[in-house]
Amino acid sequence: MAGLGEALLDKAEVLDAKVRRAAVERARGRGIVLPTFSQLSGEAPIPRQALEHLSNVDPDAADAANLWRVNWFNTAGRRGRSNVPSYVVLPEALTGVRAPVVVLLGARFPMIGAHKVLPAYAGLVTQLVSGRFNPDRHRAIWPSTGNYCRGGVAISRILGCAGVAVLPEGMSRERYDWLERWVADPSHIVRTVGTESNVKEIYDKCHELARSDDNVILNQFSAFANYMAHHVCTGGACEKVFSDFAATQPDVRLAAFVSATGSAGTIAAGDRLKAKHGTRIAAVEAIECPTLLENGYGEHNIQGIGDKHVPLIHNVMNLDFVIGISDRSTDLLNLLFNADGMRYRLGRRLGLEEAALSFLDEIGISSIANILAAIRLAKYMDYGFNDVVMTIATDGAGLYRSELETLERNEFAAGISDADVEAILAGHLSQSAGPHLLETDGRERRRIFNLGYYTWVEQQGVSAHDFDARSDQSFWRDVAGSAADWDALITDFNAEVG
Repeated sequence: MAGLGEALLDKAEVLDAKVRRAAVERARGRGIVLPTFSQLSGEAPIPRQALEHLSNVDPDAADAANLWRVNWFNTAGRRGRSNVPSYVVLPEALTGVRAPVVVLLGARFPMIGAHKVLPAYAGLVTQLVSGRFNPDRHRAIWPSTGNYCRGGVAISRILGCAGVAVLPEGMSRERYDWLERWVADPSHIVRTVGTESNVKEIYDKCHELARSDDNVILNQFSAFANYMAHHVCTGGACEKVFSDFAATQPDVRLAAFVSATGSAGTIAAGDRLKAKHGTRIAAVEAIECPTLLENGYGEHNIQGIGDKHVPLIHNVMNLDFVIGISDRSTDLLNLLFNADGMRYRLGRRLGLEEAALSFLDEIGISSIANILAAIRLAKYMDYGFNDVVMTIATDGAGLYRSELETLERNEFAAGISDADVEAILAGHLSQSAGPHLLETDGRERRRIFNLGYYTWVEQQGVSAHDFDARSDQSFWRDVAGSAADWDALITDFNAEVG
């Protein structure tokens, strides 16, 4: 957009040719070919040689071949590739609503078992191909509440760059276990005060690290490459899933897209779906920290949706609903879905075979929040059989086993009774949204938009002019449309690598 400050958007152009040459040499030395966003989205084919090589590569290895798996098309074992992104249609016996609730499965992404590796790839690669990041000098700083910094460390290691994870000390043990295996040095894990809601403390640490010119802060909350990658890749994946589902039920419409806000990258897919299908967009946040709902604050444990602020890359002027979900609901349903022996009992209670609930392996805590919000939106809107509500399972249950064990030890040491099961289902799965659902009109959108001023203008130094430019939908169309320019730059980079 004309007049937009350089500090806000990185343009798809070479900023420093000398720095870019260093990145080319690093890629050449490692035999790296960078996928374009059109290839990751499934719009352009992946080279046959790359696909053939993948069959022999561990999806959890620090291997450059796994860059070709940074997409939604991985099969259940994460070694194969499907023509349609992996998804599940939740059983009506579980959701209690007529509307089909369709969930894309992010646990099938490589290295970290979560879709956040996609925006991490976008963040670092756009810096490398444009000559903004020198792998001989710079360190990539990845501020996050867990999955994005893991994705950043994985992508950094594969591309031969130093990566530093910055995350709250109270995140799940599994996140730290993974990081300890992947970082080059223990000092590359920086623990900040608090838990999921303490994003400001992450920013404060990044300000401290930014005092060194050797550190490049790749902030997912303000990196428009995050928005662009999800608009192109996640939005495109949602369209392909909808087409696949509609082939068996031709009269359906894509009524709503539901996503926790988090960094507001994933919810960018909703902008694409709204433009093409008239889909309404619902943002999800924790009731315990109702930032969008009430300009509120607090602490919560829905890991993966850090808050207390409005991300710079959140297109809130295109938002239709905000839905609050309690972390008590996600914690207890994680227990019900994943504690030993519970699948059989839950299946018996719902009239389902245990095997019909195996998809719960791929449903983490924030994924449960998304699903609950999708169910409550379907109830609020009285959606029917032809109204598809689509959402995202960002990661799987395996990342939260320690959270489950803590809850089980503290509250259910004597076991989970049938009465407990009934209480959890009635009080947390079957609830309506009640007062925790806001249908946004123009005034509510402006309120939420204006709330971001205090983080981005007053604290982070974005100009008021650039901040306000984001209220125009043409701004976001330009960001999404930049994918073609970035692909051209990636293609030129690969050609130079040879």
